[in-house]
Amino acid sequence: MGEKIVIFDTTLRDGEQSPGAAMNVAEKVRIAQQLEKMGVDVIEAGFPISSQGDFEAVKTIAEAITHSEVAALARANAQDIDRAWESIKTAKFPRLHTFISTSDIHLKYQLRKSREEVMRIAAQSVARAKKHTDNVEFSTMDATRSDSKFLAAVIETAIEAGATTINIPDTVGYAIPSEFGELIRTLRQTVKGIEKVTLSVHCHNDLGLAVANSLIAIQNGVRQVEGTINGIGERAGNTSLEEVVMAIRTRKDLFHVSTRIVPKHIFATSRLVSKITGMVVQPNKAIVGANAFAHESGIHQDGVLKDKQTYEIMTPESVGISQSSLVLGKLSGRHAFKERLKELGFRLSEKDVELAFTRFKELADKKHEIYDEDIESIVAEEILRMPDRYKLVYLNVISGNVTVPTATVKMEVDGEIIQEAGFGDGPVDATFKTIKKITRTRSKLLQFAVSAITGGTEAQGEVTVRLEEKGRAVIGQGADTDVIVASAKAYINALNKLEYRKKELRGL
Repeated sequence: MGEKIVIFDTTLRDGEQSPGAAMNVAEKVRIAQQLEKMGVDVIEAGFPISSQGDFEAVKTIAEAITHSEVAALARANAQDIDRAWESIKTAKFPRLHTFISTSDIHLKYQLRKSREEVMRIAAQSVARAKKHTDNVEFSTMDATRSDSKFLAAVIETAIEAGATTINIPDTVGYAIPSEFGELIRTLRQTVKGIEKVTLSVHCHNDLGLAVANSLIAIQNGVRQVEGTINGIGERAGNTSLEEVVMAIRTRKDLFHVSTRIVPKHIFATSRLVSKITGMVVQPNKAIVGANAFAHESGIHQDGVLKDKQTYEIMTPESVGISQSSLVLGKLSGRHAFKERLKELGFRLSEKDVELAFTRFKELADKKHEIYDEDIESIVAEEILRMPDRYKLVYLNVISGNVTVPTATVKMEVDGEIIQEAGFGDGPVDATFKTIKKITRTRSKLLQFAVSAITGGTEAQGEVTVRLEEKGRAVIGQGADTDVIVASAKAYINALNKLEYRKKELRGL
């Protein structure tokens, strides 16, 4: 297993600094509990001095969490530190995290203080935090743009004052992995007493190197990594914790370290954070993106079907995703297409498979992605070639703002003419309810969309509906200059496809 890497999550503090990612107390507590379930060692709950709301959120989280440490951030001054302690003093495992800048840029333009003043403030702040708790973390903000000798001196001062964790932040994402690794090595070799503390890193992603810098730091002796779920945070974000965790787990041959994280909870945690913050995970995001375990290339699909190890270095199940997916598109090959036919329950001859595959390729040239309903439609229309069970004979709809929408529908069902009338919330709803009454189906409408085939008020409308019954979904389409008629045609088209599907599964 090797040495343990402490996972320090700052989604609720640095992550919330992402524009538009503000969370209320209940949402923060929910995320904190999920982080604890996932196995995070330290949850940085917030910055208590920033607002009364943040103070209350940190305090509530401190009382709700029982296994993870709960940290509160404070600037290097007495007021911040005391306020932070007040918010976490009821936590089972509290941690005070205080910081001050060490780069000349920050000293000159932001703090407007001398190096000597910063040294003194660092010592005083750690000492004050130490009066509240033995668990004190000290961070040197903008460390990667600091003079290395001054940085080392400040760290020594903090250690002497009682800090138990020393954090080296790449605050503006400036470092390149080779130089960041060298900085960590230099500090470990030159700072007196550094072997007594846990060395940590907090990297930002301005150059897209946050994860790389965190991993090189681990290889050079760092034993705590700070980051966020989905890599959210200030500007371009922070180190993506799920990527670090899975890199360590996947490349045990290189890192020889471990974490307490339970990987199967990663995907659920990612989705929870995305849902609450409103920050959508990009499809090609490593580990948790929609495409992370999706394969569209025919070569890749063929390899994965033969042995998943050919193109997957970890299993989707290991991070809480049910399974990998083969995305059918114009680059897909016969192997993947035949496999999907089997998954959908079709047992076709080689001749019929070839016919269906030809139609699939023609459709794939027009559509970016082919859905299961498309494949079912191809099989139903090109191979099964069954006559329609349901046909529209007549439709009349009365609607307006002073009348109840009413639809009168006449249909042919298995050769028999049936007529019914029904009401609805609108003309389309009335039409669909009446058709459902006639056909006695129990399908559920999942999607309804209308688009104009051409421009102008006389344009022909094209309607697409998606129906589902007993786990089987189909797409129906209809076109007409009257969108209500087009809607009826689309609905009936989908019902016929469901019938095709039912008969095929029964082997009829």
